[in-house]
Amino acid sequence: MELHSKIYIAGHRGMVGSAIHRNLQKKGYTNFVLRTSAELDLRNQQQVDDFFAAEKPEYVFLAAAKVGGIQANNIYRADFIYENLMIQNNVIHAAYVHRAKKLMFLGSSCIYPKLAPQPLKEDYLLTGLLEDTNEPYAIAKIAGIKTCESYKRQYGCNFISVMPTNLYGPNDNYNLNNSHVLPALIRKFHDAKESNLPFVEMWGTGTPMREFLHADDLADACHYLMQNYNGEKLVNIGTGVDLTIKDLALLIKDIVGYTGDIRHDLTKPDGTPRKLMDVSYLHSLGWKHSIELKDGIRMVYEDFKKKEGVKVW
Repeated sequence: MELHSKIYIAGHRGMVGSAIHRNLQKKGYTNFVLRTSAELDLRNQQQVDDFFAAEKPEYVFLAAAKVGGIQANNIYRADFIYENLMIQNNVIHAAYVHRAKKLMFLGSSCIYPKLAPQPLKEDYLLTGLLEDTNEPYAIAKIAGIKTCESYKRQYGCNFISVMPTNLYGPNDNYNLNNSHVLPALIRKFHDAKESNLPFVEMWGTGTPMREFLHADDLADACHYLMQNYNGEKLVNIGTGVDLTIKDLALLIKDIVGYTGDIRHDLTKPDGTPRKLMDVSYLHSLGWKHSIELKDGIRMVYEDFKKKEGVKVW
């Protein structure tokens, strides 16, 4: 991928896509073709094909997806499987038809079986039952991996798949109705501090363990793999380090400066007991994360406060 190569980032305004865009800009890439969801509906096959026919992007980062936390995944099951299948099928097929040089598909660690051995190796895909609350989303992402693999095998397309762990960073979603756990906790502790509330309520027992990667680190890994990896095997992207949700809450509470209590709503689900990525393959390819969790949360909290100050929400 040359600095003048024509690059399409699907989902460039989301947390992942915007991080990839920032990373590539910092490295000197200049030739981007970008469309908002209002300008290009990736669920519409004709629109996607017309776009690829007109623009002929050489390199494609497929970071567009319908995403959400446990509640959203569980409630909007049909939306999550339908929209994600449509988005990825349309973009991957158009990249093949219009001869893109390379495509990267971004999946999610929820593709792995609920009770798979820890840490999660790439080889554990399709070896057991999925977590029920996000099964439709996971099945869509598994289909994306297999679609890339199939186009590589049948047509020789240089389509690769990467599986990020739980992400956080600038442009995250802080809406408590459909956000992931880390931004939701930032929002809860911040609001509780501002309103002098005596306690913050968090879902479940706090015992599940999760791994978190800053979106800027993910973007750097994506660029590295786009430049250096052409294999059929999917690649985990993470830190290889996890902590309990309760310890995450205590860390965020300290960073926000909230002094009240934490109460657990035990009527709410915990989700998968543990999701730690085995990143030994990624490390063997020559890349490792650089932003540690405490530093990363401090960075995103400062970003959150700036946006909160201009009433984004």
